[in-house]
Amino acid sequence: MKIGMMSFAHMHAYSYADGLKDISGVELVGIFDDDRARGLKATEQYHTKYVANQSDFLKTEMDAVIICSENNRHKEMVLKAAAAKKHILVEKPIATTVEDAKEMIRACEENGVILQVAYPVRFNNPIQQLKQMIDDGELGEIVAFRTTNRGQNPGGWFIDKEQSGGGAVLDHTVHMVDIMRWYSGEEVCEVHGIVDSYFHNIDIDDAGILTLEFDNGITATHDASWSKFNAYPTWGDITIEVIGTKQTVHVDALKEHYRMYIGGTKPLKHVPFGNNMDVDLVKDFVACVEQNKNPSITGYDGLKSLEVALAAYESSEKNKAIRL
Repeated sequence: MKIGMMSFAHMHAYSYADGLKDISGVELVGIFDDDRARGLKATEQYHTKYVANQSDFLKTEMDAVIICSENNRHKEMVLKAAAAKKHILVEKPIATTVEDAKEMIRACEENGVILQVAYPVRFNNPIQQLKQMIDDGELGEIVAFRTTNRGQNPGGWFIDKEQSGGGAVLDHTVHMVDIMRWYSGEEVCEVHGIVDSYFHNIDIDDAGILTLEFDNGITATHDASWSKFNAYPTWGDITIEVIGTKQTVHVDALKEHYRMYIGGTKPLKHVPFGNNMDVDLVKDFVACVEQNKNPSITGYDGLKSLEVALAAYESSEKNKAIRL
């Protein structure tokens, strides 16, 4: 299988490219990036070729592309890749507006290509173990969720609203809304959000608290932020607590790590020993393309989590709950 990569603007591009190298029978055939220096550096690192023109890149013989551009360019790249009949794995959030996400989904359906959204948290082993416990009825009926996704401020285009579409709340809400939808099989019907910049002197949000209600009455809170300081031993956290009628279970997706003490400005570092969820996400995408089956995480999944994140901004601005 031949796969190309479109943009290394998002840091996850590197872990996805690493994942491709680990899969037998898969070749990274080329990289397109508007940033020539970044693109050439990536092609040197991954021993492939750089293509400066997007149209020429999409004429390359390949089965699929992985898109890791700035958020506001997802739509453009997905539409062009779909028209070129390439299967697509796109970095989250799927888009910066609901309308763009719907157009991307339609284009992929019309062109008969897979559109998978990059939610690697679904492939974290402890997260999957809890999913199995829920499916087996060990928690009883789900009553409520408590989730967090708190990381470091990535800077760059992430804090430029035109390119990102939103700050920490958009960046760190879609992952956990996806997990809650996956666990419960239910959709969020109401969102209340408090969103602002608390930790950095920036013109975009760096934190938010969301309260959610699902169609079947499940309630949830979500803490999203860029609140971790630079010397923090890892980039942040991913946690979920599921309160059921039989028992409550808490998962820390990044708990599987060693602590390594070193010198310099970051004296403590967390070294993970659990499974690599980014690599397993890419392996799943490759399997979906290979077997021509519906992706594990669809464009619709990306759309529904995007709706919740955007509703949080609207709720905070209007100081009222938003019905979906």
